[in-house]
Amino acid sequence: MGITEIQTLRNKTGAGLLDCKKALKACQNDMQKATEWLKKQGIAQAEKKSLRSAKQGRIASYIHGEGRIGVLVEVNVETDFASRGEHFKTFTHQLCLHIAAMNPLFIRREDVPLEVQKKEEVFFLEQAKKEGKNQALLDKITKGKVNKWLAEKCLIEQVFLPTSQGDSPKTVETVLKELIARLGENISIRRFERFELGEELS
Repeated sequence: MGITEIQTLRNKTGAGLLDCKKALKACQNDMQKATEWLKKQGIAQAEKKSLRSAKQGRIASYIHGEGRIGVLVEVNVETDFASRGEHFKTFTHQLCLHIAAMNPLFIRREDVPLEVQKKEEVFFLEQAKKEGKNQALLDKITKGKVNKWLAEKCLIEQVFLPTSQGDSPKTVETVLKELIARLGENISIRRFERFELGEELS
């Protein structure tokens, strides 16, 4: 293992020199395996950082279709310095574009009101009955459809639009954790609003 390999891995992943050296050693100098090793380590570290307070950040905005759709999103990070960085700004901008296109209703499952989830359960149960599904399988079918609906409507579980055209699509949550690992600070999506011209107000 030479300094060239370590520097190449560092340039590729943004990880520190010592972490790159450790990764190459653990993976017998296999660059691809070392890259994956660093990603896994970074996501594990991101889980720990998620407990730290994040009160800085930025509110990003995006207007689409000559003013037909507008998005505001607040993303928090621990320090003002990190919020001014290019990686953080790029993420918040891409998140606005994603929300405009994918129209999530909630950030995470815990944000879904119980009455809303119950309403969907009843809808899918009735739908399964009308389709003549086996009585013994009704609960399983209903739970599966509710689970799919939650994954489609919760922001962090959606496939992050900028990665959807690549070889390895990632969820918003995975991209967020990778950014936490890269910046070394806790980052959280606090809130968002999506406006569409002519939509009914709830």
